[in-house]
Amino acid sequence: MADATAVAAAASSKDPTVGLAAVASLRTLLDSLEELQVGNARAQGWSWQQIADVMKVSRQAVHKKYRRLGF
Repeated sequence: MADATAVAAAASSKDPTVGLAAVASLRTLLDSLEELQVGNARAQGWSWQQIADVMKVSRQAVHKKYRRLGF
């Protein structure tokens, strides 16, 4: 599923095959967007704590998840 609007609509399908596939696609999209925005924040000089505060997670959690990417 490529079109975000179609995927979002499919997520509420009564057919579990369609709905669950849409949820998986949305999770992949969310992960990509989160990584992009963490990279943007780090490139603009944000600290791990600032990012964590906005994401409502611990600094350790966000650092552990993204440090491997060299941010």
